[in-house]
Amino acid sequence: MSEEKSNKIKIKAIDVRKEFKEGKRKVIALDNLNLKIEEGEFAVIVGPSGCGKSTFLYMIAGFENVTEGKILLDNIPVDKPGNNRGFVFQEFALFPWRTVEGNIRMPLDIAGNLEEAEIKAKVQEFIELVGLEGFEHAYPHTLSGGMKQRVGLARALVYDPDVLLLDEPFGALDAQTRKLMQQELIRIWQKVSSLGKKKTVVFITHSVIEAVYLADKVYVMSARPGHIKAIIDIDIPRPRSYTSDEFIHKREEVLKYLEEEVLIAAQQNREGLHPD
Repeated sequence: MSEEKSNKIKIKAIDVRKEFKEGKRKVIALDNLNLKIEEGEFAVIVGPSGCGKSTFLYMIAGFENVTEGKILLDNIPVDKPGNNRGFVFQEFALFPWRTVEGNIRMPLDIAGNLEEAEIKAKVQEFIELVGLEGFEHAYPHTLSGGMKQRVGLARALVYDPDVLLLDEPFGALDAQTRKLMQQELIRIWQKVSSLGKKKTVVFITHSVIEAVYLADKVYVMSARPGHIKAIIDIDIPRPRSYTSDEFIHKREEVLKYLEEEVLIAAQQNREGLHPD
């Protein structure tokens, strides 16, 4: 691996269970979920539709509560959102009345602990990092899908969180743009990690190819109720080729674990809608 990790456990899930109520019915989205993610790791979670992977990400973010068990961040239980975590949503989630600059600076405006000159300098640094120079004063409706997600990524990183959480951020993009954004995300992650604190990433996707391209480790979740079925080390040096023998071998290894769970999830989905 080209990146060195500290072997410090950054995120730990211990016997996590999550229940939802659907009318009078109780749905168990996650049960007996355990995992450890190291500081500086790029972790990718894949699983069948309805397995609870997005729910788990929202719990790391503090947007959802744990029903049983616990999630620890730096050995402290997560019970609410915090500025040590940045989040990039599947939908672009930009404020249409704010420019590129205005969207990116929003977390700094809310924090209110920097002078205006510091805010402007920091925002410009991240505009340049994600390759949006010249678009500072553009509004979201004038941007392509890839550009919108660059704004979302810069906004999530601008206040220097330890952990970056991404919920299928490239799912709505065309294939060519998606591939470009995968490459750009690795570049940005490596760059910001080299400048200071190592960024731990947790990335949700339905794409096995995307998972193998991005991850240090791929965590395969079972069908509902979700738990970790397998952990696959992706020990391929970066930059990676989608067509190399190593890449194809790892892709097949992930698929082997995933296919059985997809069949189980398909049967569950025929019986009713379950949370993801």
